[in-house]
Amino acid sequence: MKHQVYNPFLPTDVYIPDGEPHIFGNRVYLYGSHDKEGGETFCMLDYEVWSAPVDDLSDWSSKGSNFSAAQDPLSKETGREYIYAPDCVRGNDGKYYLYYCLSGDKGVGGYFGPIGVAVCDTPDGKFTFYGHVRFADGRLCYRFVPFDPAVINDGGVIRLYYGTWYPFDELPPEERKKYLPQEAAMFGKTVEEILAEPGGVMGAVSCTLADDMLTITDGPRRILPAVTKGTPFESILAKDGLIEGHQWVGHGFYEGSSIRKIGDTYYFIYSSVNNHELCYATSRYPDRDFTFRGTIVSNGDVGYHGRKEADRLNHTGTTHGSIECINGKWYVFYHRQTHGTDYSRQACAEPIVILPDGSIPQVEITSCGLNGGPLAGTGEYPAVICCNLTDGHMPHGGNASFTGVPMVTDADGERFLTNLHAGTMIGYKYFDLRATQALDAEVRGKGTLVLGDAAAEVDSDVWTHVTFPVCDHGENAPVVFHVTAGNLEMRSFRLKECA
Repeated sequence: MKHQVYNPFLPTDVYIPDGEPHIFGNRVYLYGSHDKEGGETFCMLDYEVWSAPVDDLSDWSSKGSNFSAAQDPLSKETGREYIYAPDCVRGNDGKYYLYYCLSGDKGVGGYFGPIGVAVCDTPDGKFTFYGHVRFADGRLCYRFVPFDPAVINDGGVIRLYYGTWYPFDELPPEERKKYLPQEAAMFGKTVEEILAEPGGVMGAVSCTLADDMLTITDGPRRILPAVTKGTPFESILAKDGLIEGHQWVGHGFYEGSSIRKIGDTYYFIYSSVNNHELCYATSRYPDRDFTFRGTIVSNGDVGYHGRKEADRLNHTGTTHGSIECINGKWYVFYHRQTHGTDYSRQACAEPIVILPDGSIPQVEITSCGLNGGPLAGTGEYPAVICCNLTDGHMPHGGNASFTGVPMVTDADGERFLTNLHAGTMIGYKYFDLRATQALDAEVRGKGTLVLGDAAAEVDSDVWTHVTFPVCDHGENAPVVFHVTAGNLEMRSFRLKECA
């Protein structure tokens, strides 16, 4: 490593969620949505591809805007002004094809679809609009719900995956009739089209494309079911007709399709209906017989060592990402929430292990993600690299800022932690503290900040410094603050060795 790297691994004023990492040549490229700092909705900015050398994951850079919603002719026609989570693949002609979905609050004719395609001669150049995914007779593909595309070049076969889930499919027929107009409006379909779709329109689906990268040659067909009893949506579902004991129950598909092939096994990575976790399923086939395998990561560490939803370690919300082998090591890429909403999300990553049986144990979220080990026990760190931020009652989701929730925020060009009230824990994992003797925190407000057995009283409207001794001298040690009184903000901290 030329430098250290921590989560979020891009600059702290950059918000790239829904990350799809891919190796092209000697660089790893991150394709994702682009949120606005403190934005009013999802994905308000142009696509911006970030990349790093495979042998230096601290050196991320971008060339600026790579593609905008306005380049798609349907954007003006439908009023859809944003572009949701993309994926990119190298075609058999050597060009790079970017698959995306138009959306936006002002959209007409439904929120999602069709899937658009842009093309470029390089992985991170200026992509130009190429077309929309369609059937051989020229009809645009609106089958199922064209959302969150994922794509893979499987030995010359181009495979496209997409889909989403809402609870309509699980309602008994008579109950569902009440929701059909709402469902049709949401997904840009007629009631007749929805009723004609065997088994409903929800779930993850797969199809193959011709060498033109647009024309469907087979499918689409559903690969993951939408039966998800036991999810947060259960309150609006009827209790009849669901499949008890189904392998997907509790972790059913919601959105965020991603596909990888490792050896002879296909890994389908997705965001579950729990919304905060990336799960995965595997199969020997690309379009059938997928088996649920588990959770890879949760942006609240829910499920890690049995952690319950109520004990989440962050404000949780949407997640979307994938896995990639970089310079011989496997990583999972995901995103976290900031600003107390789902609208300003930042890219994070953690190392993972794929066991001989193909399973991936769930990993803990950390501050040192791509660093290859613990962060140095000396030097200054932004406070916003905390991997845990909770007052013990953190919310999930939210399309409007939660008042008073501990969060990452910004003002006057700076990023810092705010709403650090009594009962708040701020955790950083992990550091090599073997030679660290002191920590200097930059804070403001009025309250009590605690580190270990030491407490500091703060009473200042401007940024001020408080110093703590460091007693935990482990090689792989956390730094955990607690606020026991008042309300504080934190901008940075510095770890120091003895003089």
